This record gives sequence, structure tokens and C-alpha cells, in this order.
Amino acid sequence: MPTRIPIIAANWKCNKTPSEAIALATGVVQGVAGIPGVEVALCPPFLALAAVRECLAGSRVRLGAQNAYIQEGAYTGEVAPRMLAGLCDYVILGHSERRRIFGESDTLINAKLQAALAAGLAPILCVGESLEQNERGETEAVVAKQVRTTLDGVDGRHFLEVGGVVAYEPVWAIGTGKSCPGPVASTIIHGIRLLLTEIYGDSVAQAVRIQYGGSANAGNIAEFMGQPEIDGALVGGASLKVEEFVAMVQQTARLRA
Repeated sequence: MPTRIPIIAANWKCNKTPSEAIALATGVVQGVAGIPGVEVALCPPFLALAAVRECLAGSRVRLGAQNAYIQEGAYTGEVAPRMLAGLCDYVILGHSERRRIFGESDTLINAKLQAALAAGLAPILCVGESLEQNERGETEAVVAKQVRTTLDGVDGRHFLEVGGVVAYEPVWAIGTGKSCPGPVASTIIHGIRLLLTEIYGDSVAQAVRIQYGGSANAGNIAEFMGQPEIDGALVGGASLKVEEFVAMVQQTARLRA
């Protein structure tokens, strides 16, 4: 079985001016310096990408965008993957807030995913069920449909080679302070890996990293990183605090040493 390096990715969402982002990024770079065995990525708002990129120069911290459209053209307010290429390493796609608030479908996310891969970006592909779906016992079916549709026509080997990541994010845990129990998240992530095995074969499925996201913080990260199926976390609110985010990286390094 291949060794999967855990990735702790910060999704700053719609927070921080460029100057505030510089301060936050600088603190993270200093805090995680010398921590081995964990990949760290920061995903600031579009407006701060260039400034944060300068802060990350010379460090091992990677840079990601929070979204991308399919292509360039007459799409006011959007940013195309080719415009991010060379600036970012990662791009978050399919986040529940994009799905719920902005009405993005699995089909649109699939198109964005393929465009991102064509531009050489590594997608962080988010999947997850709503509270209602969870309470109806539909988690596995909903997540499986999202995975199948968003990866339809996607070359699994290419997804792996560029560093693509899947993030299981139960919608009911996003920004609510309620996290999914570690063993439950691990079971669902194991199911995602089995589905990837069905689609792409065992060698790809065992190498692709699958994160957990949803109210992950310094107080519960050990619960998730103690599960061998979980390869890191996509962190929202807790990533806006240098000390807390660095503590998450430190705990991950200790647990996976």
C-alpha cells in the first residue's frame, strides 16, 4: 500500500483583506517550518492570492484557490483555470457552499474539474451529504453519486499525478461547530476509496488522498488523524487563527510519524 502524505489545507473562504492575508500567511509559514511529514496548503480569497504567494516563497507551504470557472470569456466575476496556472498549486471545487448557495451541480463541477486538470491544477474535490440526507440514511448513496458524476470522464491517473485530493465534507458539519465522529468519517471515506477502486483500479485508489472537512479544529483533529483512512483535513474557521491551525499541523505530524 502506498504511503499517503497527509495534507492540511486552509480554506479562508470570504475572509481577510490582502494585508490581513499576508499577516496570516506569514504566521503560518513561520509556525509550520520544520514540521515534517505533513503537506500544508493555504487557500485565500482570489484578491490575496498574489500577495500570499510571495509570502510562501521559499517555504514548503502550497497555495490554492477557492474556486474556478470552466473557461475564459464573457463570464463577469469568474476566474478561469488557465489564469490560475503558475500562480496556484490547488483549487477547491464542489465545496458545499458553492453547491448550496450558488447552485452548482455535479455536472458543472465535473466540467470545472476537467478544466482545472487541463490547466495543470490539482483539484481538491469536495463531496458530502446534507443534514436531511444524513438523517434519511442516504449518505452513502449521495456521496457515491457525487463522486461518480464529478469524476465522469476524468483520467484517474492524471488526477493522481497532478496531486488531486478528495475531501469528504458533510454539509451539516460545515461552519456549525458539529463535526462528524472520526470513526464514522473514516467509514465513509473508506467507501469513497472503494468506489475509486471500482472506477480507477486499486493502485490509483490507494494513492489518492481523501481528507475530512467540517468543523475540524485543534480540539478534534487527533480524532480524525487517528483514523488511517483519513489523509488530512480541509479546515475552515480554525484556519483563520495561526496558533490553532499550526497546532493542527503539529498534531497531524505526531500522529502520522
